[in-house]
Amino acid sequence: MKIGWVGLGTMGTPMVKNLLNNGFPVCVYNRTREKEKELIKLGASSARSLQHLSQISDVVITMVTDDEAVAQIYNGNNGLLADPSRGTLMIDMSTVGTEISKKLARDCGDKGVRFLEAKVSGSVKPAEEGQLVVIASGATEDYQQALPLFETLGKRSFYMGEVGIASAAKLSLNYFLALTMQGLAETVLFAQRLNIETEDMLKLVNESACGSGVTRLKSQAVLNNDFTPAFALKHITKDLRLVQKEGMPFPLFTPLLASYRDAFQTGYGEEDAIAIITFLDKTVSYQH
Repeated sequence: MKIGWVGLGTMGTPMVKNLLNNGFPVCVYNRTREKEKELIKLGASSARSLQHLSQISDVVITMVTDDEAVAQIYNGNNGLLADPSRGTLMIDMSTVGTEISKKLARDCGDKGVRFLEAKVSGSVKPAEEGQLVVIASGATEDYQQALPLFETLGKRSFYMGEVGIASAAKLSLNYFLALTMQGLAETVLFAQRLNIETEDMLKLVNESACGSGVTRLKSQAVLNNDFTPAFALKHITKDLRLVQKEGMPFPLFTPLLASYRDAFQTGYGEEDAIAIITFLDKTVSYQH
């Protein structure tokens, strides 16, 4: 199975490494060619263009930033759908809206190629360790063909049904992720202002029923004041805008989006999403 890969960000690069380490032949294409060099040294090849990639691959995986980027990759001049080999399986792992996923599926069908959406839950460390959770939707036979790839990249994969459902599930998860990080940040800051040591409060959170993988993962970043991005705040802000576009009606959403949006506009976009704690600390006053 010849794999084509588009998009070598903080997640894409370690995922390609896992595929290479497990014996999959991978051909990469990235707009910034410099990002390909490390993977080429590890055995990957490089495609001349997106169109070339879609002609030489059995499966093409795309993982880019947003709706606009994925639309350009598939439908732009010399894009993946310019002149693909018939029967190629396109798999989009980008976090995008449900409508663009459905459109890509139709566009692929019109060109005689197949389409599967396979979103991943997890950040850089799970990507490096092959411990992501894969959420897929599309035709069941396409899911079965891609399963060996998903089993290499993740610890679990879930088949969700028709195209659009995996995107909706990923946005729902990321909404919960944003809520959890905002809640952890507010809890720690509130405790600090009541003279509770941060380390003590984080231990209480993580040893109680409130603890989760997210709270435990982000506690060290809070304690060390180290917001090197595993999942950048700009990305979760983008995802919340997609949630808004899907019509999120519930009462916590509006202030949550405003909080992350303001943090992004204030300059925290390139830091990890848990840097929301620094933004809140600097902008929210406490009166007691």
